[in-house]
Amino acid sequence: MNVREFFFELPPELIAQEPPEARGASRLLHLNRATGARTHSTIDRLAALLDPGDLLVANNTRVFPARLLGRRVPSGGAVECLLVSRAEGSPAAGTEETWHALMHPGQKLAPGARVIFEGQGAVLHGEVIERHFHGRRTIRLWTDAGRAVQEVVDTIGHVPLPPYIKRDDRAEDRARYQTVFARERGSIAAPTAGLHFTPALFSTLKDRGVGVAEITLHVGYGTFQPVRVERVEDHRLEAEHYEISRAAADAIEDTRRNGGRLVAVGTTTTRTLEAVALAHGGRIVAGAGATDLFIYPGFEFRVVTGLLTNFHLPASSLVMLVAAFGGHDAVMRAYADAIAERYRFYSYGDAMLIT
Repeated sequence: MNVREFFFELPPELIAQEPPEARGASRLLHLNRATGARTHSTIDRLAALLDPGDLLVANNTRVFPARLLGRRVPSGGAVECLLVSRAEGSPAAGTEETWHALMHPGQKLAPGARVIFEGQGAVLHGEVIERHFHGRRTIRLWTDAGRAVQEVVDTIGHVPLPPYIKRDDRAEDRARYQTVFARERGSIAAPTAGLHFTPALFSTLKDRGVGVAEITLHVGYGTFQPVRVERVEDHRLEAEHYEISRAAADAIEDTRRNGGRLVAVGTTTTRTLEAVALAHGGRIVAGAGATDLFIYPGFEFRVVTGLLTNFHLPASSLVMLVAAFGGHDAVMRAYADAIAERYRFYSYGDAMLIT
């Protein structure tokens, strides 16, 4: 398939720059996979679109403030560093760690370049170790006074809002760019479908007889890396770490045995569940690992029978996954409908349910 088949024109004013005034106030477009029918609703009515015995599966990863703003040493030139993933073998929670990162300005940050990040009485030192393609770097980070790198990053780091949000992060983004499921620290982007949930919504889901289970996938560069090829099949994702508990695996398999639908909250959850099912004969089992599964039209879904997701970037791997699940033409029509109806797009935007 050609990547152009997943492109659409989006008016810039529909790209949500702010979260809704209240969590749980988003609109919801429902797409019926069997008929292609589309209906317009709101996220607080999600339970009415599900059946007793269905199970929602959400990603409980927690975003950490992975964007560091600092300066070069000794020139003082501005430096931006987005921590992407800890290097293999680098200890966690130590006073020195090695990370893979996206850095700017890339052309000036050769191996050996020194940088410093400071704020609120904390200091984090860095040295570029390796240079890679597309602004990627491997960087060694260390602290003074015996403080853990993770502690200092949490103190001085900025919320890694996506680049299409054209404003600086604010203090309130530390809460709003975090789902109510967020427990396991490790993501550089929120699993945004989970941003719509509230205690009130949980209550209506429970009253409806709809269950909720949690798994973990730490969202890294693989989820949002640009598609730089012409043929969809040539794109590759970077691996991301996942964990599925015994309780979550049992709840999922019980739901399937009892005939309930398995509704994935977000594309990250979908990729995790389908990767595990692919590796285990169609079953969900407890365990941890990494997945680089890229889902695009033609993929055979083994476990996921419903998908709650936000509206994604044109020609991105995320919109390809949604098209694989809902059908390319049906999803493209739904996106055109959402644009015509002035839905809000991307991370802080509205939601779509496909069943």
